[in-house]
Amino acid sequence: MNKKLFVLTLGLLLATGCSTVRTLDANQPGAPVVYSGTRLDLYAIQGGCCEKDRFGAEAPKYPMLDLPGSALLDTLLLPLSILTALGVGFQATGGL
Repeated sequence: MNKKLFVLTLGLLLATGCSTVRTLDANQPGAPVVYSGTRLDLYAIQGGCCEKDRFGAEAPKYPMLDLPGSALLDTLLLPLSILTALGVGFQATGGL
């Protein structure tokens, strides 16, 4: 039973879209970078009107479900987002 509940919960979280990924992909000048996905979720929960203008991304349909995952991913990406907010540039290349 617990396995089915876990799969259902994971499916719901993935279906709502991740605010962190949306805000990092938005590339909007002046948008928040540090904990951006978590901030977008909280903004939507509080009834914010213009998330597209402020964050450069639409809030997920169910921000309460997305909040824990966004907080976790924002925490994992915190060192990179702090460097970005401070204006430290780094050239990352990869692939073949």
